[in-house]
Amino acid sequence: MKRVGPGVERQYMFEGCTFERVRAHGGEREIAFARVVTRNRGSIRFIDLSVLGPGADIGCHTHDTDNEELYIVVPGRGLVTLDGQEFEVGPGHVILNRPGGTHGLRNIGEEELRIVVIEVVSHPDNLP
Repeated sequence: MKRVGPGVERQYMFEGCTFERVRAHGGEREIAFARVVTRNRGSIRFIDLSVLGPGADIGCHTHDTDNEELYIVVPGRGLVTLDGQEFEVGPGHVILNRPGGTHGLRNIGEEELRIVVIEVVSHPDNLP
């Protein structure tokens, strides 16, 4: 995690972060990710930058009802599975993975697919 400016705890950068390589949620190929924020208070649990090479994926998985996740596509093209439906995404798309939802993502392009992943706390008592 890299903070911008002395004592500033609300502004972060992905630049200079260390990437880890993982098979995310049983995916077929490794992806790289860098976690820029981890918090144990407030609504945000973490913010990551995930990089999926051509053909790489985040395996289909289901979250608990106490959190929801947003994927923000920066560059690249992907195929999202969201609660049993599939659709293509590209730069500027925002995907909301609902509390208790099932989702996955595969890079279907020839170049890297980069997404910002934000997990936030949800309140199961307030779900429709």
